[in-house]
Amino acid sequence: MRTTERLQDRCGELRSLHVPGSPLVLPNAWDVATAKATVAAGFPVVATTSAGVAATLGYEDHEGAPARKMLDAAARIARAVDVPVTIDAEAGYGMEPEALVAMLANAGAAGCNLEDTDHARGELRDAAGQAAMLRAVRAAASDRGYSLVINARIDVFLPDVLAGSGRPQGELVPDALDRAQAYLDAGADCVFPIALWERDALQTFVSRAAGPVNALKIPPAPSVAELAGFGVARVSYAGLLHRDTMEHFDGVLASLAVDSASLQETKS
Repeated sequence: MRTTERLQDRCGELRSLHVPGSPLVLPNAWDVATAKATVAAGFPVVATTSAGVAATLGYEDHEGAPARKMLDAAARIARAVDVPVTIDAEAGYGMEPEALVAMLANAGAAGCNLEDTDHARGELRDAAGQAAMLRAVRAAASDRGYSLVINARIDVFLPDVLAGSGRPQGELVPDALDRAQAYLDAGADCVFPIALWERDALQTFVSRAAGPVNALKIPPAPSVAELAGFGVARVSYAGLLHRDTMEHFDGVLASLAVDSASLQETKS
């Protein structure tokens, strides 16, 4: 089977797994080893995390790494596994839609995340402008006969969560829903209100969104079973597994350092 046909099949497979009430669970990987482990554990799709990939390459998240290096890393993952791969493409790296789509196709991406934060300015993009970008990405993919699965990330909840403001998330749901509608109308397949975890606010968003919803399994969020009950179609972990893995590694290193120091004291 030709490469383009295989990629189209993987796009279709990925899209078909977005089932409200029976969510696709994505424990995000950051290199070939973690991608292979994900597949070996029985997960049908590999998703990348920009935070983990960037850290592995020696850069900061939020488009701190060059686009080429990020997409080359994703391409290595896609070549290494025989399942669909969806790539965290951050905010698109400031690339023109045609160039971005070409790089995603060359990387073997069945899907991608595109977020509505302008990292250069450190603020949310205008919803209409983001919708226009998504529409252009969809058009560029369609022109290539490429059924790219677009997961449109909505970042309106993120600043409050990172700042620990304590503002009820329900206050931001109307803005998030307006963005969701605009992005779905522009051709997105799924919307991702990242960091929306308060139960009532999340249920309201899912019930009113006009398309599949991706939820982040942030520690305060409901269980995967509860998210399924809300009608969520996709559950992801973003950079959380990478963070937890590195914390475990730090703990092991600290234990080894203690053992090493004790050995040196015994020798002296």
